[in-house]
Amino acid sequence: MTSEWFAARDLVLRFGWNAVSYQILNPGMRLWFSKGGDAVVGYAAFGGVWTVAGAPVCHPDRLPNVAQELETAAQARGARVVFFGAGTRLEEAYARRSDHTVVRIGAQPAWEPSAWGDIVQHKSSLRAQLHRARNKGVDVREWSPARAQRSPVLRAVLHEWLDTRGLPPLHFLVTPDLLDTLGDRRIFVAEQSDEVQGFLVATRIPARRGWLVEQWPRRRSAPNGTTHLLIDAAMRAFDDDGSDYATLGLSPLSEHAGAIGDGQPAWLRFILHWIRAHGRRFYNFRGLEAFKASARPMVWEPIFAIAPGGRLTPFTLRAIAGAFSDGSPERLLARAIVSGVAKELSAVRLLPLLRR
Repeated sequence: MTSEWFAARDLVLRFGWNAVSYQILNPGMRLWFSKGGDAVVGYAAFGGVWTVAGAPVCHPDRLPNVAQELETAAQARGARVVFFGAGTRLEEAYARRSDHTVVRIGAQPAWEPSAWGDIVQHKSSLRAQLHRARNKGVDVREWSPARAQRSPVLRAVLHEWLDTRGLPPLHFLVTPDLLDTLGDRRIFVAEQSDEVQGFLVATRIPARRGWLVEQWPRRRSAPNGTTHLLIDAAMRAFDDDGSDYATLGLSPLSEHAGAIGDGQPAWLRFILHWIRAHGRRFYNFRGLEAFKASARPMVWEPIFAIAPGGRLTPFTLRAIAGAFSDGSPERLLARAIVSGVAKELSAVRLLPLLRR
């Protein structure tokens, strides 16, 4: 780790409020510091746009000024800034500005860990999921970061899980391999007869005394309810530590916290709704949202994209996609289509064998 990374980490541990604040320390993220050294931003650069992870990490009173300083610095380098995954603090700072557009892009579910036990007690469907896994002998234990980093089994589970995704591995806020960067994170592992069936990685949200459940890979053979059991163990551990907040992170295009694309041109609203309805081959937006909802959130918080100008443009959307694809989004889409077709052809070839 570089001295720049450690300086960013210090600021995150002091001021990190956005759910994705700690993720600016993930591999591949670029870092920008304010002139005073009291604020940091994590971003990806593509197509003349700096796509910022969430919002600047700084004292809340400094947020508007730091955001403006960042935009000025980007303009000096011929770039524009778009904030992706911002919470209500930054949204409020830009809400009255006519020179920027604020677009709701989804919602994230949130809980108070101290209320989790009561939620489980009063939600029979949630209890049923937990019982399914326990009845199959699944047990969850917290592992130390050092043990998890050394474990080839966890890496095998991760790779098996990634093979089931519709897209090649993404980057930016969804970096898949966190097993080499577990220092400040917590890891919960689900085992059945001493065989690992899945694990959960939780990432700190320091200024909210909380945790982001960043990922929960599992084997194809994991019993039903395994992921819910991992979340249950994590929530109870957060409560034991006196944490005040927990979230499963952004559900893209979810309308639990209001209409997506509200106030934007008809073409953009159409694209967003079409992706939500028909993009399951590549990313199961509805499935992810339904799973998070099954854990009975106490609230759904709105999440925003904030960009210069009165409207989001195709240029800006392509830049955001480029941040996640770490390059040409068109090339990523082509790879995803080829992969999807190959899997479907493989399934067709296997179908006669399954019918025998």
